[in-house]
Amino acid sequence: MADTVASRNGTPAASAAGFVWGYRYGLLLVVLPLLLIAGGKAGFVSNFQFLQLSLMIVYAIAVLGLNLLTGFNGQISLGHGAFFAAGAYTAAILIDQHNWPLWATLPMAALVCFFAGYLFGLPALRLEGHYLALATFALAVAVPQILKYRHLEPITKGVMGINVFKSDPPFGLPLSTDQWMFLVVLAVAAFMFWIARNLLDSRTGRALIAIRDHSMAASTMGINVAHYKAVVFGISALYTGLAGALHGVIFEFVSPDSFRFELSIAILVGAVVGGIASLPGAVIGGVFVQVIEKYADALTKQISAAVQLPLELDPWLIYGIVLIALMYAMPTGIVGGMAVLWRRLKAMRGL
Repeated sequence: MADTVASRNGTPAASAAGFVWGYRYGLLLVVLPLLLIAGGKAGFVSNFQFLQLSLMIVYAIAVLGLNLLTGFNGQISLGHGAFFAAGAYTAAILIDQHNWPLWATLPMAALVCFFAGYLFGLPALRLEGHYLALATFALAVAVPQILKYRHLEPITKGVMGINVFKSDPPFGLPLSTDQWMFLVVLAVAAFMFWIARNLLDSRTGRALIAIRDHSMAASTMGINVAHYKAVVFGISALYTGLAGALHGVIFEFVSPDSFRFELSIAILVGAVVGGIASLPGAVIGGVFVQVIEKYADALTKQISAAVQLPLELDPWLIYGIVLIALMYAMPTGIVGGMAVLWRRLKAMRGL
């Protein structure tokens, strides 16, 4: 009887289950990259495919950052592309103009974006709902223009952008630069997802969710709503800025036109499609952002050629159709839809 109660309350059974799951995920994070690297050495996985995998992981980190703000705290943002740009430019400037190594630029980009998000979140505390969305929309529109401002050109290089060179694998490892960056991005993502999981399981995470569900009730219970909202805005910007820094290094180039308003929309769409308030949903959302961007254009060209249309279809048409279909079939995102399907399958098996 005591064992049953303990297992229900989460002590030692829950701890054992958590250890097993952590062990499995850790093993997967070690075995999967080794298999991919082996496939790359054998010629089965190209450097271009490693690049695509790295970008999927980068977008997953950015989607996770927005998910912490919107999914777990209830604040709407249409401007996370601005923090993505801030992280990318911080890394690019430090590498190109100050010869910083990659391992040092990533924490600095994260810190810069945390303080930028925190400072932006303080005045935004007076705003909620569509008013906050409009303020963040203005941020996303303004940042690319600020980066082009002529008085900042000695730092940002204006419309010409900044070239960033990838670092070679250390210790003479027999890896290409794309394979090495894939391992770096994967390690950073695993660490950031681990932090997010522990944050949400802590008292801070429960406070964030309480504010999302009912801010007035949370304030009555003694939660400092203003403080937590500003902090989570900073943490969300930190995640997105770190993703931007990795993105700039992977592409070896940053420019203002790479961070237009459409990027903010893509990150938001990734969060919604993957599943709001879901860590696995952030992974699926990151994959969706990269896949739909890469294949929508190719698919529209194939359809136009097959049907012999006089005009080529716009890639946004495929994008819109896919979004409508997903939202109609899975209104709670792909993770939510899969959970519903799994429950129905279990119910059918039970019958």
